[in-house]
Amino acid sequence: MQKLSKQRDVWGETQLRASAVTALRFPPRFQDHGLNPGELASRSRKVLTNPHNFSVDIHMPGVTPTSSDTYLCMSYPVPTSHDAYIVDFIPHASMSTVHHMLLFGCQTPASTRSYWDCGGAWGTCKGASSIMYAWARDAPPTKLPKDVGFKVGKKSKIYHFVLQIHYGDISAFKGDQPFTAGIYLLMSVDTVIPPGKTVTNADIACDYASSPMYPFAFRTHTHRLGKVVSGYRVRDGKWSLIGRQSPQLPQAFYPATKDVVVESGDTLAARCVFTGEGRTSETRIGGTSDDEMCNFYIMYYMDSKHAASFMTCMDDGSPELFQHIPAEANVPIAISPGQMSSMMHMGHAHTDPQKEEVVDTNFHFEQVAGWPQSRLDLGQVSGLALDSDSNLVIFHRGDHRWEMTSFNMEAQYLQRALGPIQQSAILVVDPATGRILKASGRDMFYLPHGITTDQDNNYWVTDVALHQVLKVSSDGGDAALLTLGEAFVPGSDSAHFCQPTDVAVDPASGNVFVSDGYCNSRILKFTSDGRYLTQWGAGNIPHSLAFLPDKEEVCVADRENGRIQCFLAGNGEFVKEIKREEFGGQVFAITYSPAGGGLIFAVNGGSLFPSGPVKGFVIDYSTKEILDTFSPDEENFQMPHDIVEAKDGSVFVGDADSQTVFKFTPEKLHRSVKKAGIEVQELEGEFSVVLGSVCMTTLSVGPSSDRQLIPEKQYVAPPPPPPSPTASSSVETPPTRGSRSSSGRCEVKSEPSSVEGILGKIRGKAVGSLNLGNFFASHKGYSRQGFDQLSTEGSDQERNEDSSDSENEEYSAPPPQRSS
Repeated sequence: MQKLSKQRDVWGETQLRASAVTALRFPPRFQDHGLNPGELASRSRKVLTNPHNFSVDIHMPGVTPTSSDTYLCMSYPVPTSHDAYIVDFIPHASMSTVHHMLLFGCQTPASTRSYWDCGGAWGTCKGASSIMYAWARDAPPTKLPKDVGFKVGKKSKIYHFVLQIHYGDISAFKGDQPFTAGIYLLMSVDTVIPPGKTVTNADIACDYASSPMYPFAFRTHTHRLGKVVSGYRVRDGKWSLIGRQSPQLPQAFYPATKDVVVESGDTLAARCVFTGEGRTSETRIGGTSDDEMCNFYIMYYMDSKHAASFMTCMDDGSPELFQHIPAEANVPIAISPGQMSSMMHMGHAHTDPQKEEVVDTNFHFEQVAGWPQSRLDLGQVSGLALDSDSNLVIFHRGDHRWEMTSFNMEAQYLQRALGPIQQSAILVVDPATGRILKASGRDMFYLPHGITTDQDNNYWVTDVALHQVLKVSSDGGDAALLTLGEAFVPGSDSAHFCQPTDVAVDPASGNVFVSDGYCNSRILKFTSDGRYLTQWGAGNIPHSLAFLPDKEEVCVADRENGRIQCFLAGNGEFVKEIKREEFGGQVFAITYSPAGGGLIFAVNGGSLFPSGPVKGFVIDYSTKEILDTFSPDEENFQMPHDIVEAKDGSVFVGDADSQTVFKFTPEKLHRSVKKAGIEVQELEGEFSVVLGSVCMTTLSVGPSSDRQLIPEKQYVAPPPPPPSPTASSSVETPPTRGSRSSSGRCEVKSEPSSVEGILGKIRGKAVGSLNLGNFFASHKGYSRQGFDQLSTEGSDQERNEDSSDSENEEYSAPPPQRSS
């Protein structure tokens, strides 16, 4: 149900608007013969025009019916004195509030008021009238046949439209909103950044003791020295990310991590990472551009009965608490100017015709030496993924191997007597250090292959021996939540697979895509609960999948054809093919990042008859050009089997033959930028590495083994070393709460005006009121140009940069979640 809310528009007026219940639109097929655009300037209402086709919007002006079955009318002048024809009608209404709408054409309306009660003596028109359109009960738009239209204007004697609306149930116009939005500000007040020191952390944490809070957006703020700001909910020792961002990006509100609910007893924590390099004196918290700030804003909603519009936390976090903060909080986010727009608009950036960005190829991915810091005892690494906390998930085969004798000619698994893999086949590791965080998947799998995660952080895996796809919880339980296919029974119908290779998940719909695989060479689509939808063919051994959320496509590594194919996720319609000689005839695995308009990371593989070196590739999705290639420094890839890109731009490659996971990071980037037709070179700074760091949802896909009935190598490698105890046990972060103030409660509830008093005591700087854009329209300074700069940021000279058009994003609160 659409409800009314008070909003302040761009002219500063306050109106009651029901945007979806009282409007009728004629789209850009309202055709005019001989329209003089100069006439439009004298009209009192806005008209969208071109010389021959234009549209008009007719909105009931800010009305509030006081009783049910109210009839209200308003008039709108036909926006031309010439002959014109209406060819389309698009209603904007809901039967939850509107019983029906009628559009009349008349020479003179019954009233000249902005609207009037037309259910009694007033009526609709003076004299004759004609009904041109009628709508009720959520009817779809009406489109007239080609070359057919309602004639209005000069010769028709229809000079005005009159829109009549019969309001039925008016409960939507009454009462308060069930949920109220607010801001929770975590802010450091006493951080000191020593001159020249590479890293200084500012930690803030408070226990939360209020009603459930539902974060839906976050914002970070520092001045020039800030590198990354992260905010978390801590519950029973587990850190759940609310948001993480570079404060050097445009400082708008970005969508928070979904389904993180803050409840009484939780802890809210934030960390700002600063560098003192380049400074000759210490830097303190303050309001000038020479000072620093550490602010993490949480935009949330609460039940209106218990809502607080503003809360703050200014307590230093204890070292005991922050020793368990996820490693990602300490890693600066690599940012380039070209990524700022992409990140801000979530794939809907505006194009500046005067500035055409061209990604140069002068960057390179280098192996991270010494990663992992401690040994990972792995079997054949078949799949890689990222979980919701951006940790690396490794899927490996333990002491099982794919050999010549593993299958017969009918693809039936011949080594069932070995039993399932007894080691933990799924390992979750810290992407920064490689330390094992969690282990699961014992006694479940025979020959693991592909892995990915869904929006609920479940694992979706394939097992080529079982011929099955399994959905497995990430909570450490060694049992399947959902199973597709029949164990050890290969098949080609919709209920069976034959050596399925990989899974991709649409994060929006939850739909699941399966590449099947070595025998069937097809892609199948299922709902999140396993209901079969459709399938289509996909080359010769579709080995790895990647879902492209910004394009709603599924791409596949067509292994034996040495190419990448992309299909529409909805119906499997072919979109494009990427085939390069450098692939050497095989493509084993792919993953995708929406950065820079779309990047595909791929690895080719070792084959019986190799035609090119084995390496990784960075490919421009649009141009199909190879931007970079990479490989280990001191050893060669043997059989790179899966690849995944992390949120910080790092790339991980799992090698089945060497039983190793490699980590690569981009070292530098040159950008070629055309400004007003002149090409210039821009060199990025220390933290301006670009690739993949803005991927909001990276869906990794697992590639895998070898030819249909041939094992992944033609020789039997020596058995792997015995698994370490670490790899077979679940490692949990101990539940630790940091010390708090003597009262035991750290958050401060106040009205926004009290921020002046709080921040006015810091460095003696005065501050203004708190502006929250469309969510808090009653505060001064509201602008529909986006979220206003929050006045807690003092007189920062970056104000002009922060308030650029790239901040014009608005986010609405999703329905509340009952539990977390």
